[in-house]
Amino acid sequence: MKKFAVAALLMASSLAYADRSVDELYPKTCGVCHEAGVAGAPKHGDAAAWKLRFDAKGGLDGLLASVKNGLNAMPPKAMCMDCTDGEYKALIEHMMKPAG
Repeated sequence: MKKFAVAALLMASSLAYADRSVDELYPKTCGVCHEAGVAGAPKHGDAAAWKLRFDAKGGLDGLLASVKNGLNAMPPKAMCMDCTDGEYKALIEHMMKPAG
């Protein structure tokens, strides 16, 4: 039992560091559509558009569900088939930040 607990802890801690950075992921995933607002996608940095969606979907978990399930022209998992939930959430939060 002790060996299992140690192995589980090591595995969990390595997964926590496995997430790739937003700077690495965004240009080749979400940025493909959200930079230009393709097919009505809310643009990166358009805080007002993102707030409407955030409120309508019930927060970050609702937006995450939209990404994972697809929405309108956005296919399920968007352009990142191997993103973790943590990476998706970081990408969403990145796009929601007001342009500055």
